[in-house]
Amino acid sequence: MIPAAFDYHRPASLDEAIGLLTRHGEQAKLLSGGMSLLPTLKLRLGAFEHLIDINRIPGLDGIREDGDFLRIGAMTRQSALERSELIRRKYPILADAVPLIADPLVRNRGTIGGNVANGDPANDEPAIMIALGAALVARGPKGERTIAASKFYTDLYTTALARDEILVEIRIPVPPARSGGAYQKLKRKTGDFAVAAAAVQLTLDAKGAIERAGIGLTNAGPTPLEAADAAKFLVGKVPDAKTIGEAARLAAAIASPSEDYRGSVEYKKEMTRVMTGRALQSAVSRAEGK
Repeated sequence: MIPAAFDYHRPASLDEAIGLLTRHGEQAKLLSGGMSLLPTLKLRLGAFEHLIDINRIPGLDGIREDGDFLRIGAMTRQSALERSELIRRKYPILADAVPLIADPLVRNRGTIGGNVANGDPANDEPAIMIALGAALVARGPKGERTIAASKFYTDLYTTALARDEILVEIRIPVPPARSGGAYQKLKRKTGDFAVAAAAVQLTLDAKGAIERAGIGLTNAGPTPLEAADAAKFLVGKVPDAKTIGEAARLAAAIASPSEDYRGSVEYKKEMTRVMTGRALQSAVSRAEGK
């Protein structure tokens, strides 16, 4: 199918883009990588009178550590994350996930900001941002503000971003020593969304007990989910098989997936438990330097 007619805008600056969003309101949509937006338009599942292409705005991409944070520009392509030695070395949870996102063609064009800001519970990186305790930086006509990833997703395809705001950066706390993260994803075939997936980031104390933990779930409900009770249960405990098993059970208990061709509700909840357990085991091994 052919998309409905729209006006195309190519702002040269962030202020210009924000001005266009403010002027056109609900009839405007940002175009970054377009990997979700363009199919939506072509299938007539959505229509907007104005598309605002932010690809040529300088300063919206890049991967760097700055003080206590890893700063990733919202327009950073998935392929850049995949190639980053810094990501592979210090942020294995992202290194696990990015190669599982769609296929190389999509990763060459798709952006981390689009993946995070789209509000799709099946996207991989929102759960990872929740597990990492990331802050999402938004810019609008009133200036800049940060939103905790755990508070960002409010409903299906709905986020805390105002209509005249743009996600410009993701800030991830630099993990301390004895930290590890992992992402485990079950999917039917290459390029598919997850049947179930879990993101885990944790830190061990000097005695080997869990000092801090974050768990995010992909495709387990109408929004990316934070398994807060499971993470809280882990704190102060030695991560043995029994502890990991109980934390995985607690994480799966909050899942509310929908039945579809990927599986029944019962199957998906069980796979959420399995993926969480595997991600926990991998994160612990990495935190222990194994």
